[in-house]
Amino acid sequence: MAALLIWWASSGDGPLGTRAECRATVDGRTVTLTPEQARQAATIAAVAEKRGLPARAVTIALATAYQESDIYNLSYGDRDSLGLFQQRPSQGWGTAEQIRDPVYAAGAFYDALEQIPDYRDLEITVAAQEVQRSAFPDAYADHEDDARVLASALTGHSEAAFACQFSPGDHAAQSEGDDGLTDRARAVRDHLVTTFGELDIGGFQPGGIDSGHVEGSAHYDGRALDVMLRPYDDTEVNRRGWVLAHWVTAYADELGVATVIYDDKIWSARRSDEGWRDYTHPSGNTEDATLRHLDHVHIDVAEGS
Repeated sequence: MAALLIWWASSGDGPLGTRAECRATVDGRTVTLTPEQARQAATIAAVAEKRGLPARAVTIALATAYQESDIYNLSYGDRDSLGLFQQRPSQGWGTAEQIRDPVYAAGAFYDALEQIPDYRDLEITVAAQEVQRSAFPDAYADHEDDARVLASALTGHSEAAFACQFSPGDHAAQSEGDDGLTDRARAVRDHLVTTFGELDIGGFQPGGIDSGHVEGSAHYDGRALDVMLRPYDDTEVNRRGWVLAHWVTAYADELGVATVIYDDKIWSARRSDEGWRDYTHPSGNTEDATLRHLDHVHIDVAEGS
């Protein structure tokens, strides 16, 4: 699949002095999103990943969300329509509170989509209309190309393809809790599990850790966690790693993420204008899979002051 570049440019004090936005470019086509749109799109893709759905399902969902809400979690709509997909409580989609939860809303959309025989082979307009029953069924096709661009990155089919740029905010220093994580790191872990379901997350332990990592590692402060991925040399496992890495990058500003390392690549908030960069472990080792972060996504959060 063609290389894809997405960057998140922040407000005037960001690395490039540009406004907050996300851009995706595939084969010469550029898609621009706001930070909220990017987070919602990443969640739509993550819910599909949790359910084991193909990229085609994500394309259909994103095209639908584009048409229904412009990929915003709306608190209003026609009659009682709400949320990303403008689902209606009165039509059995769930309560208003549930529909405003992007994870729930995406799951409800996929529930309906999976009831359609051979939806993968249908045109976007047909599949989306079967779910939504819109008064304007042809409008979904207007967003298909943009949805494909986003889906190619957010489903991990384009490696190191989603990069976020923003000016890191100020964060208070935090100490380890009883579980060995700071509040910020714990929030990242909890958000990952809520979105993706059960994950093999390590790199911390009750009482903290004091060995096994390079000097000065965020693991020693309870600011880091590792999402393990095995077998690392499996193509599908690698793709899943990029789903996770891209999702974390999309939420980095909101969650106070400082660094993401995976698959010989590193993204950092302080150098976010550079996107994903080549990564070499401080030891200089280029052979060990763990030191190269081939078998896990490393995430650390802001140290604070």
